[in-house]
Amino acid sequence: MRIAFIGAGALGGVIGFYLSAVAEVVLVDPWVEHVAAMAAHGLRCERDGVETIRPVRAVSDPALAGPVEVALVLVKSRQTPWAATVARTVLAGAGVAYTLQNGLGNREILAEALGEERVGQGVTALGGTLLGPGRVRHAGMGPTLFGAAPDRVMAAALADLFMRAGLPAEVQEDVTGLVWGKLIVNAGINALTALLRVPNGALADAPAARELLAAAAREAANVAVALDVQLPYADPVEHVLDVARATGANRSSTLQDVLRGAPTEITAINGAVAREGVRVGVPTPVNALLASLIEALEATAGQRVG
Repeated sequence: MRIAFIGAGALGGVIGFYLSAVAEVVLVDPWVEHVAAMAAHGLRCERDGVETIRPVRAVSDPALAGPVEVALVLVKSRQTPWAATVARTVLAGAGVAYTLQNGLGNREILAEALGEERVGQGVTALGGTLLGPGRVRHAGMGPTLFGAAPDRVMAAALADLFMRAGLPAEVQEDVTGLVWGKLIVNAGINALTALLRVPNGALADAPAARELLAAAAREAANVAVALDVQLPYADPVEHVLDVARATGANRSSTLQDVLRGAPTEITAINGAVAREGVRVGVPTPVNALLASLIEALEATAGQRVG
């Protein structure tokens, strides 16, 4: 199977590293220095303090990547329109794009560009960190779940490749609940870690931070209930706290973005919760405030006092 990774950052780099051992993989990324480092020296992946190098094919020009049977989209939400254009370029006639991104709205953007019959949704619990050009860290193991639509056979083949590469994966009929389940985790953790400049575990340790996490998670869960979404866990607040503790040393993707001065995807996380809350009539003041604070943090980055 020929697979294009649209986005070779933290997660795209980690998953691409593993799948390059069992499939024909090409990494498509706009960061020229990153692509050049991978082309010259291979992709370096660190896990538990040990770094392994694998040769990979990496390009910045999508025209050099295709045609492929599958495009795995792993860019930040703000880059999804670009990813849709890349997918149109690299996919073969019957090819399918699967989004494994955080937040809401990514599948819909891809489907508008490619058609509903060519876009699938997935959810991954893998953790990754981009260390620099050509270097990533596998920061946490977890399952990747692919929705059966639009092509169960293709989804099953992808899950099998993940398993052969050593990454747990399976196919599920409907991943809507899982998407919201992960959104609630991100809504409770990401913005707070970025604002407080702390790893995930600090949110569970500090009472004031824990209360804010709980409020954000509870609001997001209330929106999901109003949308008749069946969540994959019984107690959203306890689940988010469990995740924060289990990934205690990890830096959330939003914190990583803020620390390196990159735009975040807060509009697809807490911002999406707030927008959906307005649509269904569920108050989400904490999520709205967290989204606004992160947006203000981004807007004033150049004026920050050292």
